[in-house]
Amino acid sequence: MSETTSAADLAGRPSRPVTAAAVLTAVAVVELTSGITQGFLSPLLKALTSVLHVSAAQLNWLSIANLMASVAFTPVLSRLGDLHGHRRVLRWNLAIVLAGSLLVGMSRSFGTLLVGQVLQGAFAGFFPLLMGILRGRGTAAESRRGVSLMVTALVGGLTVGLLSSGLIARYVASPTTALWLPAVAVGLAMVVTWPLLPESGERPGGSVDWLGGVLLSAGLVAVMLGLGQGGLPGWEWTSVRTLACLVGGAALTAVWVVVERRSAEPMIDVRMFARRGVAVVSLVTLAFTFCMIGLQVANAVFLGTSPAEAGYGMGLDPLGIAAASAPGMLALAAGAMAAPAVARAVTDRGTLVLGSVLMAVGYGAMAFRHDSLPVFLLWGVVSGVGTGFLQHSTRTLAVEAVPHDRTSVGSGINELLINVGGSIGAAVVLSVFVAHTGAGQVFPDLGAYTTAWALAAGVGLAGAALALLYRSPADR
Repeated sequence: MSETTSAADLAGRPSRPVTAAAVLTAVAVVELTSGITQGFLSPLLKALTSVLHVSAAQLNWLSIANLMASVAFTPVLSRLGDLHGHRRVLRWNLAIVLAGSLLVGMSRSFGTLLVGQVLQGAFAGFFPLLMGILRGRGTAAESRRGVSLMVTALVGGLTVGLLSSGLIARYVASPTTALWLPAVAVGLAMVVTWPLLPESGERPGGSVDWLGGVLLSAGLVAVMLGLGQGGLPGWEWTSVRTLACLVGGAALTAVWVVVERRSAEPMIDVRMFARRGVAVVSLVTLAFTFCMIGLQVANAVFLGTSPAEAGYGMGLDPLGIAAASAPGMLALAAGAMAAPAVARAVTDRGTLVLGSVLMAVGYGAMAFRHDSLPVFLLWGVVSGVGTGFLQHSTRTLAVEAVPHDRTSVGSGINELLINVGGSIGAAVVLSVFVAHTGAGQVFPDLGAYTTAWALAAGVGLAGAALALLYRSPADR
């Protein structure tokens, strides 16, 4: 991808030539912004309980609302990008996230923060739209290197967001100052990328399957709500509201499948899942995100819990938690950057298997050795490298399995599965914690963590077994 020229803009004026380096720089900036938007809030949550006058349980709605919005935004933005131009839709996408970030920055009430988090959930459209831009501007190998860069930038943004929030929480009197971080990042991203990103050359034509989009979004949002809240007070797994969300969401999703099979221009062609490669990559994605996202809160709480108050943990403050999370993040980025070379050496199937095994080893070791911070971080690095392999490989293979004119949709499916897998993992971990928390206790016993880590190790091994079923031309 030495040099490329963007398509004429919407007004018919020819755009200036854009170099490959400029395109990759713009892509990295957008994904860096996405990471900051996703990572900045975690270290602030404890302080926000007093500032916004809410309980820790109520704060769960922030992640739930953000996740549900991501589920709703992803398929629509992906399809619009394929139809009307990835750059054009990405600009609107950035504008939506900027609007949400401005609301978050101005938040002095929980309701305003919640609305801002909903709009920020549109960041889930960044990756599919950027993949649409990259895939049409180089060879398959160049696209894979672009994915490595995107994942690395995403992880870098997560790290920057975590550390920045941790620093502000330690040295600034009001933690709400850190709420402006995403607005600054997204505003800079819009300025930097506006002249650099080229427009897509291919426009397949057609229309958006709005009925399919509404059914899919409603079904998945209902299921995500049931999984995310299941087990909490008032949302017991046998309660009417939880069962209504889970069963109703599953029913809507089933109706969506029927509608999509009969649609001439479906939002997502469900027949793609009959392909062995698509099915295997989808299942491996569910497995590794179950572990990666499902344990995020558990590991952060473990690092912040003091042995004096619970008999375990590392007793770190917000900045310490952010710093302790950095080695795993850097390992994930290193794994994503190395994934193309590993795939050339051991094939795509080998990379999927190796990544799943490393992740399983890291989490399994945590279940047995968690009394020393350096050792705990070492196992986090091992699982991080494996997760980096999987982050890159599943995202790449999901796109390569679909036609060029469905690039964003193929990537969007993978982003949806990331959210679904993470929600299932978070729900399972939540159930484990509830079972291990005594009446009137704030913290669960140590068995909650060892059980969660052991479950993640088992899911990782299951992902490795599934990965053995993958077949690509290089594997046959």
